Amino acid sequence: MESIIELDNIRTHFQIYKSLFKTVTVKAVDGVSLRINKGETVSIVGESGSGKTTLGRTAVKLVEPISGKLIFEGKDITHLRKNLKSFRRKAQIIFQDPFMSLNPYMTVSQIIEEPLIIHGVPREDRPSIIERALQDVRLMPVEEFKMKYPHMLSGGQRQRVGIARAIVLEPIFLVADEPVSMIDASSRAEILLLFEALQKKYKMAVMYITHDLATAKYFSDYIAVMYLGRIVEYGPTLEVLQNPIHPYTRMLIDVVPDLDPQNRFIQRNVIPGEPPSPINPPVGCGFKSRCPLGGECPNDAPQMREIAEGHMVACHRGW
Repeated sequence: MESIIELDNIRTHFQIYKSLFKTVTVKAVDGVSLRINKGETVSIVGESGSGKTTLGRTAVKLVEPISGKLIFEGKDITHLRKNLKSFRRKAQIIFQDPFMSLNPYMTVSQIIEEPLIIHGVPREDRPSIIERALQDVRLMPVEEFKMKYPHMLSGGQRQRVGIARAIVLEPIFLVADEPVSMIDASSRAEILLLFEALQKKYKMAVMYITHDLATAKYFSDYIAVMYLGRIVEYGPTLEVLQNPIHPYTRMLIDVVPDLDPQNRFIQRNVIPGEPPSPINPPVGCGFKSRCPLGGECPNDAPQMREIAEGHMVACHRGW
């Protein structure tokens, strides 16, 4: 299949001030390799602080990696700073917060038109493109929604505007950073169905960032499980969910709520302990302090191994 984007051993670290004269290194992404082909959706799942959002922002060059390679359409763009306009047109991101990601002083029409202006789309072509984008995200009647401001919209409608802004240039790669996490439950299914239809229509490669395995199961072709800035398990979605190998993946699946016969939510288990800080990650396996398997593991960090076709895991004792 045609590869759209490839991340090769990407590391994205940040320096933060611990005191006036002392800085510490936060290893947000610490050696991630991933490939997304045309028309594929790869879900990045994990707890808060696992590095999912930083990975997505690195993939669209909103933050700079300290090492590794970012290959887009076969070209190394890792440290590309000039001539980014072509990449920006082809790679877009949908942000998590639909309340903060839209300019409150611009109408819906102006918000969607802004990327068209930046990329030099002729003025006479813009109205039809904006109308098509609003129809794509099912904000109709179009003439009514075009003149509204963000504060006049619901959370779900605002996220639809964010999606319309992201797809108006017809990108080939899209990062969706938890696009339904701040939307009420009644709107989530609609947004996901819409998102799936748009992905198929435009044949985009999608990096779908989420902590919700239920939506990942519905929406993705592959799942990459992240922990402390590293991918600990990767494979086809159903294979990973039906045959989880890494103990962290098993724990994530165990905390997915179920419904009992009386329609009450039951949370089966809770992941024990707090995750170690990415500021000072443990030597060797980062999950050993929370691992339910017990016993001693080697001091070196586990490497990814293929345990079934396309199914890989980084664990000393997980099989």
